[in-house]
Amino acid sequence: MAKDLEVAILFADVVGSTQLYDKFGDTKASETVARCLDVMKDATHQFNGTVIKTIGDEVMATFPTVDEAMGAATQMQTLISSGEDEIKVSIRIGCHFGPVVQEQNDIFGAAVHTANRMTSQAKAKQIIISGTTVEQMGPDWQAQTRQIDVATVRGRIDEVALFEVLWQPEEATSMLPTIDWDSKNNAATKLTLTFRDSTVVVNEGRKAINMGRADDNDLVVKGNLISRIHARIEMRRGKFVLIDQSTNGTFLENAQGEEIFIRRDSTALTGEGIIGLGRVAKAGTPLAVHFICGD
Repeated sequence: MAKDLEVAILFADVVGSTQLYDKFGDTKASETVARCLDVMKDATHQFNGTVIKTIGDEVMATFPTVDEAMGAATQMQTLISSGEDEIKVSIRIGCHFGPVVQEQNDIFGAAVHTANRMTSQAKAKQIIISGTTVEQMGPDWQAQTRQIDVATVRGRIDEVALFEVLWQPEEATSMLPTIDWDSKNNAATKLTLTFRDSTVVVNEGRKAINMGRADDNDLVVKGNLISRIHARIEMRRGKFVLIDQSTNGTFLENAQGEEIFIRRDSTALTGEGIIGLGRVAKAGTPLAVHFICGD
């Protein structure tokens, strides 16, 4: 009987396995791939996951929560990357949280396609997840993510934000480029955005909003250089983070006239200033979005 579930779907596969067979021969290459699969399956079980199936050099697994999936993904990457085997290999991992239909020992649904798409976007030693998956993470895991791109997924009209999970400690400590425009405001509990006659507030009651030209954004800003879903603002552990997910980037200017440009990256918002989607926007110009942190 089919069951409806909501799970974290994870794909992990060996990068360049075809070349392994060409370079080292069938026996050595197959032994190496088998060891990688064992690591993937063991990590899945240790973090309360279920191995759905293996497909060649790939494992497909599900987890009750995203945090458990990330624990397993990090363990897979760490053990395989630091392996002392004669043949050095890397893996790539993709994950998406969403509804699936379980029939016997397999799962189906759009969320499976999205998870697979995350894997195809990953490079060697990367863990790539969707923006909606980030929302399901605990704050500690969220702090180890950064947006790197947007992508289209089969069966979906809108673009999907791609986030990388920085599982290596040296990367996680330097991941977020920020400008400390006004350090005394770092503890603000509210961010107010104003565009023409529209006002949107980000706070504990509403921790994330989207901006862009599509009508279903929280703040709709029309312009020929503005993407459908151009940027996102999230409240994370008492800070406000602007995440650009556009083609043309986002421009920021603070009250002192200091400027920063981000494109498919993130930066902290503090104090007050102007956000320009797709182009520089000065205060008082038609496309200027004013922000202020504070009550």
